[in-house]
Order: sequence, then structure tokens, then C-alpha cells
Amino acid sequence: MALNFFDQFASPTLLGIPLIALALTLPWIMYPTPSARWLNNRLLTLQGWFINRFTQQLLMPLNLGGHKWALLFTSLMVFLMSLNMLGLLPYTFTPTTQLSLNMGLAVPLWLATVIIGMRNQPTHALGHLLPEGTPTLLIPVLIIIETISLFIRPLALGVRLTANLTAGHLLIQLIATAAFVLLPLMPTVAILTATLLFLLTLLEVAVAMIQAYVFVLLLSLYLQENV
Repeated sequence: MALNFFDQFASPTLLGIPLIALALTLPWIMYPTPSARWLNNRLLTLQGWFINRFTQQLLMPLNLGGHKWALLFTSLMVFLMSLNMLGLLPYTFTPTTQLSLNMGLAVPLWLATVIIGMRNQPTHALGHLLPEGTPTLLIPVLIIIETISLFIRPLALGVRLTANLTAGHLLIQLIATAAFVLLPLMPTVAILTATLLFLLTLLEVAVAMIQAYVFVLLLSLYLQENV
């Protein structure tokens, strides 16, 4: 029984063909394509307003050099949010519960920010490894600690997204199973459990949106240090 709880995190296959590529492609089909008309409908207007506000909020602290990443960050935010939200629907699969996918997104983007800093302003980028005013005896230790923290950043990005979504999905399944088991035995407790499940689902929707925002926000902060 315990193993079945984790089957929802296994990559789905059909006739031996993995369906994760379909799960990654599906979100882009669901968004309406902007039209060339002067006046859009309500959905396109709302979508454009949200993307403009998010991009403006995200790029406000960045220099002009970091504004080149606007399209990438906005697309990544919409993509991750769509994957996280669609994974809450029945009979669906959440690709972002796979650590390999999250690390595949986090490592190249983090590495790109580091390479940009090393290429454009190497002195400033390396200066982050040693805070100003450090005592002489602590210099080697602090450099080692800051270097380790620098290389842990992509791991923290991927693990944070995976752990939050996996824990939320698993908790929803556990409470839903408890509600079904308690329904014929103790209907009142089952109704209270179902109410708790509804509130937890709303919380998980918020978590799915917030974790996508946090992922992109941390990448923008890493970029801010290197531009």
C-alpha cells in the first residue's frame, strides 16, 4: 500500500513509450496565441497584463544587461506554473516532481549566470567569495564556505521545487485515502477530513504558483550578482 502512494511520481509510459515529453509540451497548447488585432479579447488582455506586470517586477532590480533575460525568465515562470498547476488535476502527471528535470533546468541557468559574471566582471564575481573586512585567519575558511555555497545553489533550486511539490501531492493522496476509508465507518470524521482536503488543495495551488515564482526569482538574484 505504501508503495502505491509513490506511483504517482513515476514517469508515465504508454506501450513502453515515456509520456513525459507530452506532459512537457501540453502547457504551451493551452495558452491562446496573441493576435495582430488592435483590440484583443478579455483572456488575451489578462494574459498580457499578467506577463507584463511579472516581467516588470522581476527585472526592476536588474541592470540593463540583465534585461536580455526577460523572455527566458517569463517563459520559464509560465512554464513551471503551468506544469505545477496541471499536475493537481486527476489522471495527470507532474513533471516537476522529478529531480532530474528540475536539475536540468537549474544547473544550465545557474551556470550561465556564473559564466556571465566571470566573463564580464571577474573581479566583482570572485569578490563575492570573500566578504569585505574579513579577519586574516578566517579568509581561507570563508573562501571554502562561500565556494561550497555557490555550487550548492543549483542543487537547492532543484531540490526545493521537487520537495515542495512531492510533499504536497503525497499529503493530498494520504488525506484523500483516509477520507475514503473513514466514510463508511465514521461519516462525520470523513466529512471533516474532506473539508481539510479541500483546504489543503487550495494551499497546494498556492504552493504550485509560489514555487514557480521563487525558482525564477532566485535565478534573477543570481543574475543580479553577475551583471
